Amino acid sequence: MWEQVQETVSYIKAITNFTPEYGVILGSGLGSFTDDMDIEFTIPYNEIPNFPVSTVLGHKGALVFGTMGNKKIVAMQGRFHFYEGYSMKEVTFPVRVMKYLGISKLVVSNASGGVNPDYNMGEIIIIKDHINFTPEHPLNGPNDERFGPRFVNMSEPYSRKMIVKAKELAKELNIVVKDGIYFGLQGPSFETLAEYKMVKILGADCVGMSTVSEVIVARHMDLETFGISVITDIGDEDNIDDISHDEVLEAAKKAEPNVRRLIKELILKY
Repeated sequence: MWEQVQETVSYIKAITNFTPEYGVILGSGLGSFTDDMDIEFTIPYNEIPNFPVSTVLGHKGALVFGTMGNKKIVAMQGRFHFYEGYSMKEVTFPVRVMKYLGISKLVVSNASGGVNPDYNMGEIIIIKDHINFTPEHPLNGPNDERFGPRFVNMSEPYSRKMIVKAKELAKELNIVVKDGIYFGLQGPSFETLAEYKMVKILGADCVGMSTVSEVIVARHMDLETFGISVITDIGDEDNIDDISHDEVLEAAKKAEPNVRRLIKELILKY
């Protein structure tokens, strides 16, 4: 893994000569964040050595380098998922690459199903913690101390300082946000009513098919991490939606302008 990461980083640096401070992973329907960047380089995933290729509708599949104000950013237009057939080490490989390109902060976004009765379709949720129910751990196997310690402290997976700042900025921007705990499942099927009930009983507020492994690997390498989710469907015992992936993308698209504004201001002012 170390050699693959170094090979990939060397390839990208030779093309870009760019050292980002922020990495941003753009989830379902949120790929247009890069429209707010002054783009300097775009590299399709299929041109990057050792990189997986995104196969999911709504994930464009490119690494985008640019600036926002005085902040340098590398953004992933589309992520990788365990349900696509990749291992968790492949899913999280880009996080390791971004770390060694220079980032110190990571912003992750996703679409999720809400089980908290206070949530509504299209609402923006700041992720304050997560529960990992994915079937493969990204740190399984021998540990390479060059990346991080064998046993990772997960007491603060999502930066408390970044959460506080994001809430302050949301108030200034008149953007309604809530916070909550994200529950990570494998997918790709949407959850059954019984599974939604399980997620709620176990203490989470929303559920999705990504993010947790990326955050674990980010914390393994001591990256300060912030997570945001858009509620694209509601699932509880009284109100379970008949949902399709197209509807998830449409709900995420409606929330996207406010998500973009909030993430942009957080990057500029944190």
